[in-house]
Amino acid sequence: MDGKPRLLDQMRDRIRVKHYSIRTEQVYCDWVKQFIRFHQYRHPAEMGAAEVEAFLTDLAVRRKVSASTQNQALAALLFLYKQVLAVELPWLNEVVRAKGPERLPVVLSVEEVRRVLGGLDGELWLACSLLYGTGMRLMEVVRLRVKDVDFARSEILVRDGKGMKDRVTMLPHSLEQLLRRHLAVVRATHKTELEAGRGDVWLPFALERKYPNAARDWGWQYVFPAAGLSVDPRSGAVRRHHLDEKRIQRGFKRAVREAGIVKPATPHTLRHCFATHLLESGQDIRTVQELLGHADVKTTMIYTHVLNRGGLGVLSPLDRP
Repeated sequence: MDGKPRLLDQMRDRIRVKHYSIRTEQVYCDWVKQFIRFHQYRHPAEMGAAEVEAFLTDLAVRRKVSASTQNQALAALLFLYKQVLAVELPWLNEVVRAKGPERLPVVLSVEEVRRVLGGLDGELWLACSLLYGTGMRLMEVVRLRVKDVDFARSEILVRDGKGMKDRVTMLPHSLEQLLRRHLAVVRATHKTELEAGRGDVWLPFALERKYPNAARDWGWQYVFPAAGLSVDPRSGAVRRHHLDEKRIQRGFKRAVREAGIVKPATPHTLRHCFATHLLESGQDIRTVQELLGHADVKTTMIYTHVLNRGGLGVLSPLDRP
């Protein structure tokens, strides 16, 4: 009525100004909608600490969400009040965050990893092999661009990783020729699309305006493109996006089940295996930290607790001669 954009539109605009990912945008907007519905569609500007705490308490008590989910909801509301409504209230910093449990990561043995990978084929096998061989996160693999694979140096440059940080990891020698053959197929498909007047991909930030032809360049194409075209949820453009990560998740879950492994392993488990197996082989922890992109070595230290040495490397008294 007053000519201002709707609250959620303002929320999306601020998120995009901050260059947050589209996943963060979707999750934050969903939490704001849930918060407003919980309080009978009252405007957030009319509410304060009591309403935020009531909502978070309901999440924990009635819906029994995890601590990480509760903190995610709180982060969305903090963003709403500070960045969208520009409300500087003292209670924002006093709202207690739920303390998450300290759990050890699930790690597979080298033999278990081989059995799981043996149950995959094609691009799913190659993507999961990169997860294990490089320590990349799932979304880092599916978003990988051709230009960031350096065969000459046997390196992969991970762009805009967690925390919008770049880092370098190794390209396993055993995957180089297989990856080259995969890219040859992808390039042939890309050439066909260019001839049909398509072949463009999404570019981050303002690169599409700065370099109008870059979206069709071979170097900017995804290493793992999707099988078909899709609609960009932000621009509405129809183009080929990257491989849907759910395909990898479903394929990996099936391979774990067929391998007879009862551990709750996911594709992210391969990143844990990468770190643990490097430490088991004697690699120093600072190098592993750099490869994983951890800001603090304390985060990497968790893998020292899951090394293949039994209970913290201590010999059980039952096993003593």
